[in-house]
Amino acid sequence: MRKVVSLLHVSLDGFAASKEGMGLEWTFRGMNDEISNFANTLLSDVDTAMYGRQTYQGMQGYWSTVPNTPASTPHEREHARWIEQIHKLVFSTTLESADWNNSRLIKDHLAAEVKALKQQPGGTMMIFGSPKLVHSFIQHGLIDEYRLFLHPIVIGAGTPVFSDVKVNLNLVESKTFRNGVVYLCYQPA
Repeated sequence: MRKVVSLLHVSLDGFAASKEGMGLEWTFRGMNDEISNFANTLLSDVDTAMYGRQTYQGMQGYWSTVPNTPASTPHEREHARWIEQIHKLVFSTTLESADWNNSRLIKDHLAAEVKALKQQPGGTMMIFGSPKLVHSFIQHGLIDEYRLFLHPIVIGAGTPVFSDVKVNLNLVESKTFRNGVVYLCYQPA
């Protein structure tokens, strides 16, 4: 059976997105080659990317421009090629279409759609960011693993990782990076 994994950056005060811009500006200080290389290993079994509307639009807007941006790093160009080719699911009740390469829009019946996808052959399905989508998946018991990058910053307000829910988790892996970011991998208890 395929699994659903949530990959999120988290502030020390438990937020996955701020209330500024795309909500991830606070993660930039913590990003470096060490973390990027490690994050690439977390993608080795992923064959489907999952997004909420806002994250999908932000990812499409950014990653589709990287190959044509002279200042892009080789790592960014490689990731742009990967993300262009991977199967993408966007969950939204307001989006009219999903036009990015290999994208499919799911407008309703979220739980039934994901449960059916989990029964099909394939690799890991990973939710990238999309904390509001993660909240919906948690409510339906659809997440098999949480991969969190905990950043040494307090942002004060934003969208929390966990909202109005109690979830018991078991730590299955952790790693501390030189810049103070800590990777934590949890599975439901």
